[in-house]
Amino acid sequence: MITIAVDCMGGDVGPAATLPACAAFLSSHPQAQLVLVGLPGAFQNWPQLLNNVRCRVVPASEVVAMDDPVEVALRKKKDSSMRVAIQQVKSGAAQAAVSAGNTGALMAISRYVLKTLDGIDRPAIASQLPNARGGGTTVLDLGANVDCTAEHLLQFAVMGSALVVAITGKAEPTVGLLNVGEEVIKGSEVIKKTGILLRNASNTGDLNFFGNVEGNDIFKGTTDIVVCDGFVGNVALKTSEGLAAMVGTFLKQEFSRNIFTKFAAIIAYPVLSAFKKRVDYRRYNGAALLGLRGLVFKSHGSADEMAFETALNRAYDAARNNLLDRVRLRIASAAPFLLPPDASANGGAAPAPH
Repeated sequence: MITIAVDCMGGDVGPAATLPACAAFLSSHPQAQLVLVGLPGAFQNWPQLLNNVRCRVVPASEVVAMDDPVEVALRKKKDSSMRVAIQQVKSGAAQAAVSAGNTGALMAISRYVLKTLDGIDRPAIASQLPNARGGGTTVLDLGANVDCTAEHLLQFAVMGSALVVAITGKAEPTVGLLNVGEEVIKGSEVIKKTGILLRNASNTGDLNFFGNVEGNDIFKGTTDIVVCDGFVGNVALKTSEGLAAMVGTFLKQEFSRNIFTKFAAIIAYPVLSAFKKRVDYRRYNGAALLGLRGLVFKSHGSADEMAFETALNRAYDAARNNLLDRVRLRIASAAPFLLPPDASANGGAAPAPH
């Protein structure tokens, strides 16, 4: 049995989306158990969950709001549904936690409760963006770290590789470094240094580094993984989410104009509808917070029932395929390349993670 702790109160919709998603998830996953965390009154209209032997409720007295400052969520709301869900992973009562709540708060609480893995300075947010090959390109970081060093980006590549191996089963996923051009001489000093580190790791077999890639390569599916800082990654994520919304708006507008645009829209509808489905973020919902001593998955804040169930599916697959152990092994294998620049002055040992 795989047990997942669910922050049922997080997100824009809260229990109205999380609870039906949990019910649907349990129906399709007979080898799964859920720990539902939330205000006691949130579950009273869900007897199918309360009476399910594979479901257990853990009460929490507080909720982290989407606009709560990180300091409030971390220091003042110590019995929030988000924190209690993560503590289930810390205690071993669950193999993974899922929340649609405040991203900054989720990262801060996860780091505080679970701590980071040895060899990792900063956890990263990783998820898939749809590509032209019909699958998804794993991109990280998607917003947790705006200012990154070359060593941080190398760590992201190592963790992203472990994620793709665990989820897809692909033995040697390709890694691309997001840059303003494919040429080695292009990019900032941080990007150039990252390229050197990635090539060194690739030469020893610790990574399968493809080389520099550009923004359109994310959606082409040129590589399995694309590494970038959180600022750029978050822009790419929001752009991807906007594609489906744009197509949906376009179809509504064209159907409502005149007979000619309606006819054209009817002809184009199957193709545009298929495209909208392919880029629908709900099919890719569920970002992994990599680099922690436990599995935590972030659902989109506005996730509906379908999207939140997708996030549960991702957490389940990650736990079932031992993602945490795979990340640890990858980090251990690549340890010589993950040492910070001043490690030699510290006897060759990396400083303890913050």
